[in-house]
Amino acid sequence: MLRRRRSRVPAEPLPDIPDAGDERGDPVAIVDATADAAVGLDDAAEQAGPERDADVEDSNPEAFEPEDFEPEAEIGDELEDVVDDGDPVRAEHRRLRRRMGKSRSGFRGVFRRRGRIDDETWDSLEETLLLADVGLDVTGRILEGLRARASSARVVDNEQLPALLAEELVAQLQRESDVDRSLQFANDGITVWLVVGVNGAGKTTSVAKLAHRELEAGHRVLLAAADTFRAAATEQLESWANRLGVDCVRGQEGGDPGAVVFDAMSAAASRGAGLVVVDTAGRLHTKVNLMAELEKIRRVIDRGPATTTPCTLTEVLLVLDATVGQNGLAQARQFTEAVGVTGVVLAKLDGTAKGGIVLAVEDELGVPVKMVGIGERLEDLIPFDPRAFADALVGTE
Repeated sequence: MLRRRRSRVPAEPLPDIPDAGDERGDPVAIVDATADAAVGLDDAAEQAGPERDADVEDSNPEAFEPEDFEPEAEIGDELEDVVDDGDPVRAEHRRLRRRMGKSRSGFRGVFRRRGRIDDETWDSLEETLLLADVGLDVTGRILEGLRARASSARVVDNEQLPALLAEELVAQLQRESDVDRSLQFANDGITVWLVVGVNGAGKTTSVAKLAHRELEAGHRVLLAAADTFRAAATEQLESWANRLGVDCVRGQEGGDPGAVVFDAMSAAASRGAGLVVVDTAGRLHTKVNLMAELEKIRRVIDRGPATTTPCTLTEVLLVLDATVGQNGLAQARQFTEAVGVTGVVLAKLDGTAKGGIVLAVEDELGVPVKMVGIGERLEDLIPFDPRAFADALVGTE
């Protein structure tokens, strides 16, 4: 007998992003970088010559990777996306919970078991944490801490474990009391953020989302297209700049990325922009000469242009694809060693069951997750909050 398949409800179409002239007046100004001679840096990367990366991100900023899974809604989730209580932070936390259905589904299976906590409960929870890519060492610490909490609170029923697990996850993420997850700005002059990561991780899109967020906060932003070896990347960033209504500095194809960054800082000083966000090439962590080139870009920023306005590199943000899971840690280690990563932007958290990678990244690298991507819209890059994350992962309020 044939069985009728249920048709999937189509995802909502992406909202149109208004042209720059609709909201911010002037269209994008594109500037060619021509300051190769001004940089004057003799670097091994220049001699070896940059390699082209095989991986290619979408050149169309609207052609996002489609979601092939829509997690089953929990009771009240339908209302959470539409209720507006005037608190943007609470609204972001509600969206985070809504979008982490894949990662949460495994934990819901564990806690559906009724009755007393037994060995099967602990075994199932351990398996679920490992499948969520929390990592072996961190999973061991979480279970040890959770057992101690359950014993101290005299918790014996499965249904009481979720709240305790959420508390333990927060404790693991806040082991270092001085962790600052906010994006840093210079005290004076121009702030520069360098965004790095391999191709396909969502790096260029994350740059656009960062720019959008800072524009909404009232900052004047300039973008630097320092991926000069992949024409599609420059075109993609220019298209985003045009839609956001910001300036974008680019160079000639195959040119020196350091020169692009140099000219971007000079342009920011002359145009009164307070923040420069630099999009770099998608360097694979195995390509030594490209890592050397990335180090050179950092030196260009540290030296700064010959202007009276100081430029300060305050963030080196590594974009990781959450769907990759533990494989992303090898990339993160190499980037941290090369350029001193200050924070992680975890993209595509809504599209994976491996949300526990947040804990593994922070444990392995000692680098805080600062932003997470939870969807396709410009607004779907939000600050990482340990409490909101733990509640969304486990399913507590």
